[in-house]
Amino acid sequence: MPTEPLPELAPDFVPFATAALDFHQAINMPVAPIAAGRAELDSLHAHIVALYGLLDAHTARTTPVARAEGDHLRGCRIRLWQAAEHLHAAFHAAPHPSSGLPTREACRARLPEGAPELTVCQRHLATATRVRRAHTPADLRDPFTSLTRH
Repeated sequence: MPTEPLPELAPDFVPFATAALDFHQAINMPVAPIAAGRAELDSLHAHIVALYGLLDAHTARTTPVARAEGDHLRGCRIRLWQAAEHLHAAFHAAPHPSSGLPTREACRARLPEGAPELTVCQRHLATATRVRRAHTPADLRDPFTSLTRH
């Protein structure tokens, strides 16, 4: 059965995004050991969440026609979400510019820090809703990388 030819694709922007990250690292990363700031962690979180969305779209399109490949993309998508979780936690662990480290009571109460810091939380919660629809809690906590199933 003949298939329809694929439509003409737009230029691939992923290599440009990769080059931009390399350029950012080359010009913005200090040589001396220094902790990443909240703005940098927020930007990294936004990037990981965007990459999660891209892999989510590829996974949805690939899995029905290539199950093994789709399963590997799904594993990658889970690991990206785990990375986003760690970046979100690192953001909140980083010193706040105005008051230094948050108090233990504030950490235990999980109090929101307000705008603009709250934007990282809004992005994280919006993505978490999509993640929880696509994965079970066991998937999200599983250290198994799925590399030996195929």
